[in-house]
Amino acid sequence: MTGLPLSDDAVLVVVDVQRGFEDSAYWGARDNPDAEHNIAALLAEWRSRGRPVVFVRHDSMDPSSPLYPGTPGHLFQDAITGEPALLVRKSVNSSFHGEPDLHAWLQERGARQVVVCGITTNHCCETTARVAGNLGYDTYFVLDATHTFDRLAPDGDLVPAATLARITATNLHGEFATVVSTAEVVAA
Repeated sequence: MTGLPLSDDAVLVVVDVQRGFEDSAYWGARDNPDAEHNIAALLAEWRSRGRPVVFVRHDSMDPSSPLYPGTPGHLFQDAITGEPALLVRKSVNSSFHGEPDLHAWLQERGARQVVVCGITTNHCCETTARVAGNLGYDTYFVLDATHTFDRLAPDGDLVPAATLARITATNLHGEFATVVSTAEVVAA
């Protein structure tokens, strides 16, 4: 797909790209080693066109979490550069359930399109896209600008991160969002 109908004021929502997610001993094996590179490419494209960027940061309430405020893991990774138009702080999965209120900010701007990227694919990114879709935003989910980690299923089987990402794409596409690639978004 080329020629995505992105508006000039489409908002890039960069979810939880924090150093704590670099801790493989804590999180386990991940997929998509190019995610951060793709996120940086999206940021560069948004900035070159003067489109608004929102950074979202997870403020874990668990002191043992790598994402706990005041720890090195709470900081953004090196791929996250510059100042955002808005910084949302949250302690739950959805970027729409943080402070300041993302939905109110988007409404004040008259924004109707959001483009979601970040960490992790099947948690905070998927939840953000689902809520955006439910709120009526024209939502694009940039799958190759996200990554996730292997997870144990309730039955104890290991579900590979790439499978979880594929399931997220299947869950979202055509229902809550349009699943796209970084190349498609940059070409738009």
